[in-house]
Amino acid sequence: MPADRGAGAAGRIRVEVAGRALELSNLDKVLYPAAGFTKGEVIDYYTRVSGVLLPHLADRALTRIRYPNGVDGQYFFEKNAPASTPDWVRTARLPTPGSSRGRDEIDFVVADDLPTLVWLANLAALELHTPQWRVGADPDLLVVDLDPGAPAGIAECCVVAVAIRDRFADDGIACWPKTSGRKGMQLCAPVSATQSAEVISGYVKQVAEELESSSPAKVTSRMAKRLRPGRVFIDWSQNNAAKTTVAPYSLRAGPVPAASTPLTWPEVEAAAAGDLLGAVRQFTAAEVLDRIDEYGDLLADLLTPGPPVPS
Repeated sequence: MPADRGAGAAGRIRVEVAGRALELSNLDKVLYPAAGFTKGEVIDYYTRVSGVLLPHLADRALTRIRYPNGVDGQYFFEKNAPASTPDWVRTARLPTPGSSRGRDEIDFVVADDLPTLVWLANLAALELHTPQWRVGADPDLLVVDLDPGAPAGIAECCVVAVAIRDRFADDGIACWPKTSGRKGMQLCAPVSATQSAEVISGYVKQVAEELESSSPAKVTSRMAKRLRPGRVFIDWSQNNAAKTTVAPYSLRAGPVPAASTPLTWPEVEAAAAGDLLGAVRQFTAAEVLDRIDEYGDLLADLLTPGPPVPS
C-alpha cells in the first residue's frame, strides 16, 4: 500500500501516490468477512498489480461495482464519475443508449494511472469492468464468455475453450484464456479496431452456433436458462457495444478475494484432458501476485492490435 504521509481525521490517512495527494479511509474495514480481507489489503493488491492491470484499463470507459460495506452488504454499479471525483482523474463523456436513468451521456472514469486506481480501491470499487473498445474507437478486443451450467464447471469450460481457440485459428485469430474470478472463464482476442461491435458479435455468434451444432450435449449458444444445465453457455453477446467484461486481474466479490486470472494454454489443455490436479481454478489475490512474479502479464498480446474478423 502507498506509504502513510500523515494522519488525518479519525480513520483517515493522507498519502502521496505518483505525485497525487489522496486521503484513504477505514483501511482496517473488512470487505471480505469470510477471509478477513480488509480495504487496506484491497488497496495494496491493486497497487501491486497496477503494472499489469493498468495497460488493460487504459483509454477504456470504466464500470465499477462498489461494495462499501463489504461483499456481504449492499453493492451498486457505478458508471458515472461521482461528484467527489478529483479534478486530476480522467473522465470521458460518452453516450449511454438505453440508460435506465434516461441519461443520454455519462461522464465515465478512465483509469489510466496508479493514483486513479488507488482512489477507486479506496471507494471499495472491488470489481472493474471494461468494454471491448477504447474511447472513440471501434472494438480492438473480441471476448467470449464461457458460463458453465451445473454440474458442468471450469473443466468443461476448458474443453470448450480449446475448441474455440482451434476454430478461431482457422480464421487467423489468436485468443488467450483467463478465469472469470467466479465459476467460468473468458477468451480474449485482439482484433483490428476497424469493424463495428455488431460485426464482431455476429462473428462470435456464428462460431458459437457452429460449436453448439457439433456438440449439442456440451455447448449452448442460447441464453435460455432451461438449456444451461450440464452445458457451457458461449455468451457471444459480450461483444455488444453496451456490454462490459471484468478486466484481467480485477477482484471479484465472493467469499474469498478471487480475481480474474490469466491462464496458460498448457494449463487449459491439461484441464480439458481431465487433469483434476491441474492449476485451472479460481485464484485468490495472493496467488495472482505469485503468478505475475512467475509469468508476467500472460495477456500482454492483447495490447497489440490483431486482424479483422471474417465478415
